Amino acid sequence: MSDAVMDESTRTYWARLDTRFPLVEAMFPACLADAHSVLTPKGLDAFLEAGRLIGKLGRGAEPLLAFLEAWPAAARVVGEGMLAPVMAVVQGLQKSPNGRAITPFLQTLAPVAQRLQAGEQLQHYLDLTLDLMARTTRSIHGFHTTYPSPGLPDFFAQAPTLLAQLDIGGLRRWVDYGVRNYATHPERQKDYFSLQSADSRAVLQRERHGTLLVDVERRLDLYLRGLWRDGDLLIPYSTAFDQLRKPVPYYDPLGMRLPDVQDDAQGVSGLDRYRAMLAHMVGHRRWSTPQIADNWSPFQRMAVEFFEDCRVETLLIREYPGLRRLFLALHPRPAEDACDPETTSCLRHRLAMLSRALLDPQHGYRDADLNDFVARFHDLMTPGASSTRDMAALALAFVAKTRRPSDQFANVHFDDTVIDYRDDNRHLWRFIEEADEEQSFDETRRHDTQEEVQRLPPRHYPEWDYHSQTYRPDWVSVYEALHPSGRAADIDRLLQKHAPLAKRLQRLLEALKPQDKVRIRYQEEGSELDLDVALRSLIDFKAGSTPDPRINMSHRTNGRDIAVTLLLDLSASLNDKAGSSDQTILELSQEAVSLLAWAIDRLGDPLAIAGFQSNTRHEVRYVHLKGFGEQWGDEVKARLAAMQANYSTRMGAALRHAAHSLRARKNDKKLLLILTDGEPADVDVNDERLLIEDARQAVRELERDGIFTYCISLDPRADAYVSDIFGCRYTVIDHIERLPEKLPEVFLALTKSR
Repeated sequence: MSDAVMDESTRTYWARLDTRFPLVEAMFPACLADAHSVLTPKGLDAFLEAGRLIGKLGRGAEPLLAFLEAWPAAARVVGEGMLAPVMAVVQGLQKSPNGRAITPFLQTLAPVAQRLQAGEQLQHYLDLTLDLMARTTRSIHGFHTTYPSPGLPDFFAQAPTLLAQLDIGGLRRWVDYGVRNYATHPERQKDYFSLQSADSRAVLQRERHGTLLVDVERRLDLYLRGLWRDGDLLIPYSTAFDQLRKPVPYYDPLGMRLPDVQDDAQGVSGLDRYRAMLAHMVGHRRWSTPQIADNWSPFQRMAVEFFEDCRVETLLIREYPGLRRLFLALHPRPAEDACDPETTSCLRHRLAMLSRALLDPQHGYRDADLNDFVARFHDLMTPGASSTRDMAALALAFVAKTRRPSDQFANVHFDDTVIDYRDDNRHLWRFIEEADEEQSFDETRRHDTQEEVQRLPPRHYPEWDYHSQTYRPDWVSVYEALHPSGRAADIDRLLQKHAPLAKRLQRLLEALKPQDKVRIRYQEEGSELDLDVALRSLIDFKAGSTPDPRINMSHRTNGRDIAVTLLLDLSASLNDKAGSSDQTILELSQEAVSLLAWAIDRLGDPLAIAGFQSNTRHEVRYVHLKGFGEQWGDEVKARLAAMQANYSTRMGAALRHAAHSLRARKNDKKLLLILTDGEPADVDVNDERLLIEDARQAVRELERDGIFTYCISLDPRADAYVSDIFGCRYTVIDHIERLPEKLPEVFLALTKSR
């Protein structure tokens, strides 16, 4: 812009800026007008001086233009007094190798300030920025900062998105995790601060507020199967990174897609919001049928979707009436006069009011057309379930009756029209013309019932990183299953082979069995007849009175209350030969575990047996061999006979998962026995200490929960690491051939005094 276009006052201010960038010159009058409306005269002088300094940095026009546009908007929120700290950050970046980060810092300054809303909060953000720069700017030989921070520009670019999800404390913890773990890995650091890595997103989710899908996935899976007799894979999608158009729930042949996190809203917990979403999708899967969409307008399809949503929710409420309260709590209540049809498209507003009225008998809307269609809807629903075709016909009639010329306006009324627990209804439509469809629902879903029952979603556990002294959130995926069965007769032969040893153990077991039995009287079902009560009941019966049916009694022991979980390392090394023996370590483990299970069964202690093996952190397999509620019998023996060894030993995740069920036991004492033949290791871990330290941390976690852990190691080199994990609570069996004898003896010795 030439001097002729600028007025005299503007030219004076332009001269003080002392720059000649044509792009800045063109934008300067608009920026100056914005600054005049916000800043005091003193603040305006400081604004121009700061702009002059930025223009002299030698970074081109971009930083200056970003500052001129951003600072008035930022000052409006945090105050013009924050200009000096902002310029201190700019000067710090300029004096370091991070000068290129000045532009993204200034470009995002206004949205960051609008998120933080206070000068004190912005100061915390600026301090965090300088700390991140100091910790990630690398040097040679420790003398000079030579290389710029790889992640700093990306951090500035993502700062508005991050602050939309986190408070300033959560942002600091998110940054701290990235610096500690990736300070010496430039490419990984860049991926982390640009929100591209799985770690970055996982830590972001951990710091966010609300109910995480991963934390309630199992409860929702049981909710689907128990209440709705339905089930599918629950797949999360992120709501943190799409600012313009938030994704909504939907289902497709691969599973049911849900937001990764839900905050409490309208007095409804995040868990109940998930339940509302799933119930709505179940309704569509039960009662909705696809319609041909090619000849229908978008307005008509939207109306059909609203009516069909209300139909399936009405049917759901008939099955579980309490859902009405949940749906109405989450459903917006549009005000009847909120939309002006003279200037705005009100179609969405009318449909949202109709949707509310169809579900809420106390809706209070006075519009005659709306009430007419509410009555017609309920008339259709009275005989039974109605159909999607009936709803389509009713929707078309509604659009035709209530159409307004303004429905075509680009300015659409959206306030109080978004019903966020409903899915996107892609399943309702079929397209005949090729390439029109996004998802095909033409084929009938086929469920393999057996496969559906056996498929369980993974359980995610953190893993301890001893370098940073922090947990890696949701780092390990544990898949559990029931172990396949073999031949129970094989285990019977093993027990027969060790019959002499079993006789010796029997004598020890008799000494350990609790002797102080307590009689429990007045039982309708029991182990023996209570003669006193039985005679009294007989007398009452003969006298014509109602006899007491509680004529039995039972006994319980009062001196031993212990629950035991035996956790078996089933890694590939168990296939090796055991010393000079012809048997493998796996075969000896089968014999030892069978004897131990037999012994514990004689004692009457609750026992669970499980095995684990790992194939990277993404696949830790946890197989159940015996549950607490199962008796020692042919089913358990058949699973033990089919044990196979494979893969690696990620012990920490297995310990945490085993503790999950043991922790729920009501017994006074809880014992977790681990039988392993080597140190924790996996193919995706190069640091030998990493999984050892993680297992050690897992043992500490179990101790806090009152679970006593004890390791029986078959590794001759175990002394080098096993004490780091279990302290003094371990036994190393040097002669593996004696494992069938030693394992029951170790257990009996442990529980004798417990």
